[in-house]
Amino acid sequence: MASFPKIISVDDHVVEPSDVWRDRLPARLRDVGPRVVRAAVKEMTFVGGRFAPVMGAPGDDGPVADWWVYEDLCRPLTRLDTAVGCSRDEIRLEGITYERMRPGSYSVAERLADMDLNHVQSALCFPTFPRFCGQTFAEAADRELALLCVRAYNDWMVEEWCGPAAQGRLIPLGLVPLWDAGLAAAEVRRNAARGVRAVCFSEIPPHLGLPSVHGDDWDPFLRACEESGTVIAMHIGSSSRMPSTSADAPAAVGSALTFANCCFSLADWLMSGKFDRFPGLRVMYAEGQIGWIPYLLERADTVWEENRGWGGVADKVLRPPSEAFAEHVYGCFFDDAFGLRNLDAIGVGNVLYETDYPHSDSTWPKSRQVAEEQMAHLAPEVVERVVRGNAVELLGLTPEGLWAGGTGP
Repeated sequence: MASFPKIISVDDHVVEPSDVWRDRLPARLRDVGPRVVRAAVKEMTFVGGRFAPVMGAPGDDGPVADWWVYEDLCRPLTRLDTAVGCSRDEIRLEGITYERMRPGSYSVAERLADMDLNHVQSALCFPTFPRFCGQTFAEAADRELALLCVRAYNDWMVEEWCGPAAQGRLIPLGLVPLWDAGLAAAEVRRNAARGVRAVCFSEIPPHLGLPSVHGDDWDPFLRACEESGTVIAMHIGSSSRMPSTSADAPAAVGSALTFANCCFSLADWLMSGKFDRFPGLRVMYAEGQIGWIPYLLERADTVWEENRGWGGVADKVLRPPSEAFAEHVYGCFFDDAFGLRNLDAIGVGNVLYETDYPHSDSTWPKSRQVAEEQMAHLAPEVVERVVRGNAVELLGLTPEGLWAGGTGP
């Protein structure tokens, strides 16, 4: 295409600088809050969908990494966290230090420069150390400290990562204290008051020991999201489980099946009745791709039509699930030619584009080329909606595609 629209990526990632919590927690808590130490990697595996790193003791030999330490958790920075700039054959499951990653992973100025290289105007970024929906803090023993950590992250996200230096090009994505729906609602409203229009949530909360979306437990949170216009963003792996088939299945199995959690999650939401109870609610599935969506919608409609009487949904799912999908759900993709060939069965207004920077799957720095090749059959106005227009509307951006909260005084 002679003139391709500037991309708004709804799924990129930030590697948090080491001072995020050290600088924002009360002085008495800085030595027990999340902090970075440099240590050897004794062992690291990713098998059966489970990531299992082991930190070496002081003085141990071996490859060195920067580790986040928090309560009993020791989590290293890895090459999979930030792989852009490396050839595919060089990407290994290994620990790294900040010096060994591309600076755009954690630096605002360098991130904007890498976005320029990739034809990206604006980007919504998921967390790294907190994990994709803040489950690191939900699993913590000290809930008072965990709540302060969630708030500190959101303050850093709004004030620094998406602050004036970002020129409105970085779009804030908040966390909530998942262990308390009332506190989660309060945090949604606190952030919405300063322009945040997206919040992380788990694709399958019961995998985290949390209530499902079928009951009423999450209603205070859902109501806050609806009333504030906050979209619920669910990233693959935000249930702390990647799809796998056996305890010894290589990571490639889970990588090929990353969409599966989104598939299960969407069935949950469509059969929960929440979209009828909260008609202004909107959810998005980050990095789940879109090619699987048409069949799930077809199957969900069939089940609703033929089996709702005994299926437990007749009194709460009041219309065909595909109708609820069209009004409430967005699928996100970065490399899905099949899905784009079946866009009419998904809905032009229900898809969003992403680049997944700086992860190993990222199309950076060729996201424009990938999009041009896969969207060559689409009309220019459709391309415009997919690449940026839908994101502008969903995230409440300016007509120019910027976050207004990041451009003010």
